[in-house]
Amino acid sequence: MLTQEQNDLLTRVGAGTPMGELMRRYWHPIATVSELESEPTREVRLLGEDLVLYKDRSGNYGLIDRHCAHRRVNLAYGIPEENGLRCMYHGWLYDETGQCIEQPFEETVRPESRFKDKIKLSGYPVQELGGLLFAYLGPAPAPLLPRWEFLTLEHNVLRETFVTELPCNWLQCQENSLDPLHLEWLHGYYGAYMAEVKGDKAEAAAAYDVVARGRHKKIGFDPFEYGIIKRRTWGDYDEESDFWKVGHPILFPNILHQGNPGRYFLQFRTPIDDTHTMHLEYTIYIMPPWVEMPQQDTKDIPVNHWPLYDESGKLRSETILDQDQNVWVTQGPIMDRTLEKLGESDVGIIMFRKMLEEQARIVEDGGEPMNVFRDPEQNQCVRAPQEFMTHIQLDTDLDITARYNSQLRGHIAEWLEKAKETAPKLG
Repeated sequence: MLTQEQNDLLTRVGAGTPMGELMRRYWHPIATVSELESEPTREVRLLGEDLVLYKDRSGNYGLIDRHCAHRRVNLAYGIPEENGLRCMYHGWLYDETGQCIEQPFEETVRPESRFKDKIKLSGYPVQELGGLLFAYLGPAPAPLLPRWEFLTLEHNVLRETFVTELPCNWLQCQENSLDPLHLEWLHGYYGAYMAEVKGDKAEAAAAYDVVARGRHKKIGFDPFEYGIIKRRTWGDYDEESDFWKVGHPILFPNILHQGNPGRYFLQFRTPIDDTHTMHLEYTIYIMPPWVEMPQQDTKDIPVNHWPLYDESGKLRSETILDQDQNVWVTQGPIMDRTLEKLGESDVGIIMFRKMLEEQARIVEDGGEPMNVFRDPEQNQCVRAPQEFMTHIQLDTDLDITARYNSQLRGHIAEWLEKAKETAPKLG
């Protein structure tokens, strides 16, 4: 149980708040390359700030205050120029730093005027990696954008994204990743119940059987340089399995890094503001050596806008992602942690909250928090421990051992079908 003050510290992300200042030390995904290809200006709300993301005619990205300094119109309706974004109302032009670089009428009537030099909107750096666009809202100099391994793979892979805007605080999403037992109950028992409700008796019976044989026996959490490693023994998996010996990481402060042989993902929980989160899952299908895939252009990585509600207006519960998002949202806009009753299964959540508070205090004291990258050598390709992940070389050649071949072959039909669907779109 937390006090209200502790809960506020962990959940409020506006400028000047402890968590808001901590979050501003990291890069956050705000859109995909493909989205800016079809529409070169886009409204963005990040960490409580209303901004406009744009791509100019030179191919450069900018992220600036959403409203023109002149008459405060919405620059998401502005005109991308060769260098910068022009306000459609009176033609003021802003570069990617937010600096006003043209004021057509002012410069016509007073050629010597330096008025534009005094006009600067908020402007933040944007970088592209793996088909995602990341923004940094913190103090200069900006750290390096982390080159997580799954974001750097290009050869013989398929990539897609799943995006949902959730009406809840980011921490509810992230804490879920420190909770191993929900796999057994939310995705197991509840999933079986939903199959029963739909009238699929065979699926329900099979699912209930899996649940009965898949109980957790032990859970563990270890801090490491990038965050926390989550471990478990459950079902037939003991401490000799990768679920315990390797585990999978929660990357500080707001990323889940997980998957299974052939399909892996990063889930980013981007705080829009205190009560809204953009949930972005970046999924990568790593093809085995016997499947040759044309290289996928980042402009063609699909964006799946994942529906939160069904046709009747209820929260969806069919898939694992549906079930996760259901429980995050039903905890309320900001979960009231003063009323919760934590047990033995919540040791990972407690560890993560302490880590958040410690790192926020480091920032308050003028220091740099964990998992911030400054060394280009360290950042070439950042690997984190991942259960059942075979070794991937820097040149993206996949070394698939015999141990995993049977599992990979089990996914081959799905991969080939996806390849057929996607290949015509590839560059």
